[in-house]
Amino acid sequence: MTDPVRERLLTPLPATGCPLCGGPNGCAPAVSGSFDSPCWCTTVQIPAEVLARVPAAQRGQACICRACAEAGARQTQADADSGC
Repeated sequence: MTDPVRERLLTPLPATGCPLCGGPNGCAPAVSGSFDSPCWCTTVQIPAEVLARVPAAQRGQACICRACAEAGARQTQADADSGC
């Protein structure tokens, strides 16, 4: 018998749109249906401030895109550099 909760945790959602900009998020697991697919996001650190901008209803449902992750990281660094 298959456990639906376990199955949900082991299978990526087919959400390919960025919840911040609406563009494609480039999520390889979302496209392939397997977390075994290599993805760009495993090689970057996305600042908590960027993740916090994801609407509550979409958290844990879709990945942000590389452009939003990089723009957020640049803004976070600029804020830190300026003492904000």
